[in-house]
Amino acid sequence: MALEIYQFFIGFLSDPLTAYLMIVLFMTIESSFIPFPSEIVVPPAAFFAVTQDNINIFAVVGFATLGALFGALFNYYLAIWLGRPIVYKFANSRFGHICLIDEAKVVKAEQFFDKHGVVSTFIGRLIPAVRQLISIPAGLARMNVSKFMIFTALGAGVWNCVLAGLGWWLSTFITPDQLYKEIEHYNHYLSMAGYGLGLIILIFIVYNLLKKKKTHTV
Repeated sequence: MALEIYQFFIGFLSDPLTAYLMIVLFMTIESSFIPFPSEIVVPPAAFFAVTQDNINIFAVVGFATLGALFGALFNYYLAIWLGRPIVYKFANSRFGHICLIDEAKVVKAEQFFDKHGVVSTFIGRLIPAVRQLISIPAGLARMNVSKFMIFTALGAGVWNCVLAGLGWWLSTFITPDQLYKEIEHYNHYLSMAGYGLGLIILIFIVYNLLKKKKTHTV
């Protein structure tokens, strides 16, 4: 299925306007509760931006981030509209399971949000299995929408830069025919990179908070 989506997507990359629209559309889907791998969107788009020069790699990151923000806002407002009981009922439903959502994943996202607060919408964008769902607890908690959009866009932007970086790097030594196979190969490393980035950013934030607290105490 992923291969078919990949082949369908790269067929649009020759025309800039269509390419950017498809990037926004696919990343909106990826950022919502519908299971969809961003790894078959941004890296290929970045790869062909470098090798064919029909589209711009920086525009790829920008439009991918815009799509991620749209999908996150969809989840955010859906959570507000439905409320906690129906969100959990959906997670336990057959359709929820088809979307690869279950109660444990929603609980995990809520716990992550409760533990790290509003900054979790930034860090959560870097962490697999949390990325798509972190908007739900933000909506349930009625987080300030402006802050939500800023943190979500920043986190999605960082992650899309990582994905685009992979596409750029692959363009230096492989052919288009090898691209899908190589993206699949490096997918595990992308997940590890996400966890690593999230941890580094979290440590940096905690360090600065403790430093400010110590300064105020003195």
